[in-house]
Amino acid sequence: MEFQGADTLTYSVVIGAVMGLGIYLLVRAIAPGRRGAVATVARVDAMRARGSGRTTTSSQQQEEGRFGGLRAQVGERAAEFYMRQGWEQRSLRSDLAVLDRSWESFLATKVLLSAVGLVFGPGVYALISVAGFGLNPVIPVWLALVAALLFFLLPDLEVRRDAADKRKDLRRVVGAYLDLVAMNLAGGRGLPEALMAAADISDGWALRKVRNALADARITGTSQWQALGNLGDELGIEELKDLSASLALVSDDGAKVRESLASRAETMRHRELAEIEGAAGEKSQSMLVAQLLLCAGFLVFLVYPAAIRVLQV
Repeated sequence: MEFQGADTLTYSVVIGAVMGLGIYLLVRAIAPGRRGAVATVARVDAMRARGSGRTTTSSQQQEEGRFGGLRAQVGERAAEFYMRQGWEQRSLRSDLAVLDRSWESFLATKVLLSAVGLVFGPGVYALISVAGFGLNPVIPVWLALVAALLFFLLPDLEVRRDAADKRKDLRRVVGAYLDLVAMNLAGGRGLPEALMAAADISDGWALRKVRNALADARITGTSQWQALGNLGDELGIEELKDLSASLALVSDDGAKVRESLASRAETMRHRELAEIEGAAGEKSQSMLVAQLLLCAGFLVFLVYPAAIRVLQV
């Protein structure tokens, strides 16, 4: 009886500590804290960037209904909380830029999924308890916390996986784009005209990104290779940043630019071919392991009757 009382007291203390920690985190998330200089500058930049899209966002909320409005509000609150804490999450932002997804909607998905996880864990415990299994009453608390954390991290894994696949396509398109730019330069065009003409040859999402970056550079008065570097920084593409640096060095010499682009495109093709060969080798190795396991199972199937007879004798 004394041990049962001690266990009950321990469980009560653990549950109280978890609830107190949750209430503390909730208060910290809701109550406005003192913003630092970095967070204030980031907030001003974000408000300036979203200034033109406020009307579109409100109209989209009216079209999507109550759930869309709730999701938008949750996303804005979560983005403001991240900004107030100074969490930039640059890698995730670049992944979302590759996928053409907004930061606010991504954060809203994470928060809503974690809320679903808080309900999912105790729901699983309720189903198990109905089935007749006697479990500890502290288990639903841990199930709720683990499920909420797991559901909170699932969108990150999905975004990183999809962004990695899309970056491979973008690198492939960039290699072909460099060949087209070199061909335009060989035809007598200047570097700005060659960059824009090569980007106009297709309406795919990758060349559309490049074309929009070049058009924005023409409007703002910045150099086009600097715009390509900014695009590479935004999307997390190192090849575009290297291309921007090399074009800035040899932009006045057409022959050097053409040679640099041709050699860079060839390097990217060799790298892509090496990646394809490596992936094919991994798949062949996995198929070989599967065949060996199948052969081992067939041998066991053949040897098992004879082994049983020998052991019985």
